[in-house]
Amino acid sequence: MFEYMGDRISNAIKNIRGLGKITEENINDAMKEIRMALLEADVNYTVVKEFVSKVKEKALGAEVGKSLKPDEVFIKIVKDELVELLGGEYTPLDIKENFEVIMLCGLQGSGKTTTAGKLANLLRKKHHRKPLLIAGDIYRPAAIEQLKDIGASLNIPVFTEEKKAVLEIVQDGIDYAHKNNLDYVIIDTAGRLQIDESLMQELKDIETNVNLNEIILVIDAMMGQDAINVITGFNESLQLTGCILTKMDGDTKGGVALSLRHLTNVPIKFVGDSEKMDGLSEFYPVRMAERILDMGDILSIAEKVEGIVSEEDAKEQALKMKQGTFDLEDFLKTFKQIKKLGPLENIIKMLPQARSMGLNNISIDPKEMAHVEAIILSMTPYERRHPECLKATRKQRIAKGSGRSVEEVNRLLKQFDMMKTMMKSMSNGKMKMPF
Repeated sequence: MFEYMGDRISNAIKNIRGLGKITEENINDAMKEIRMALLEADVNYTVVKEFVSKVKEKALGAEVGKSLKPDEVFIKIVKDELVELLGGEYTPLDIKENFEVIMLCGLQGSGKTTTAGKLANLLRKKHHRKPLLIAGDIYRPAAIEQLKDIGASLNIPVFTEEKKAVLEIVQDGIDYAHKNNLDYVIIDTAGRLQIDESLMQELKDIETNVNLNEIILVIDAMMGQDAINVITGFNESLQLTGCILTKMDGDTKGGVALSLRHLTNVPIKFVGDSEKMDGLSEFYPVRMAERILDMGDILSIAEKVEGIVSEEDAKEQALKMKQGTFDLEDFLKTFKQIKKLGPLENIIKMLPQARSMGLNNISIDPKEMAHVEAIILSMTPYERRHPECLKATRKQRIAKGSGRSVEEVNRLLKQFDMMKTMMKSMSNGKMKMPF
């Protein structure tokens, strides 16, 4: 997502480096490149025109001080305008009241049912709520069974009823939630291949007769500019409080995210960034703008780590890295924690300068990670704490015990030494970080 567009914008900005000041003449080429990058990413033409105009106007009016270079001033302006385009301030989900009801709506195939499960999972894990899923899609074959399976996999209750109108099912489900001390109800509704009168009437009946805290549209990010028409269509009939963009981890250009808020005024609240049940992330415009510009997303990494790594562990590991005493025992512990974060390549992509360092297309084979773990587990606790003692005979025993080769053992030890040196240098401020 956004990679090609982000690379082109970053390259355009690089061309301004070394210039003494910003002038209309020397930013014209950069502005053309940025305009083409946005258009090719399927950003709405009107949005692109306005964005380019604002950036150019602010860049020409900006004063370049002694502490900042022209390219640094320019990239700040581009970032600020991207943040504004993406919605400005972060718009959180309504989680203030003791009992809340949210309705998900959208076209068929947008991923509503899966998103309902992901949202319930997030509410339970992050906000300690007790969610209930209501199966309101009574038309699509196997929709109810799909929601039941998702609920069972997450150990989250699902309310279903047969041979009743959708509004009755929703009302009965809310009563069930009250009686069973469940405090956050998520209604999964039916979709259509396109917006039609019967679909909208069903949703409006729920909106009129049920006290809803949120009405959120779930939309496929791969739709491109057609998504704007869909959002507008739903927004004309319902009071949408936000939307969730699904399949943002797929082969999508991302233009809809840059056009959506500006054209519809409907905030993006979440993005679906993997097929797994924890693959739903809150949408922060600032973080997204930084990822587009290859500045990384350290805060999102920190949030993923939070809850997996305790503050005490993090401080202890940081101190060991600084002192250069970080050993293979510590590495194994950290390695096991990292595995809980999900696919490692997704975390690496959030690092600053990941694209410019060629890390965005990295593919990490889970088998390779298992091999690394097997090698370390084949060492004795003493060997893990003192890897310098690993000579030829010990390496042969470790290789045999892990089912790997001596060459692989040597490669791991070499990579560990390099990583240890780099971490110590960073901690002591001797190595300049790439951001």
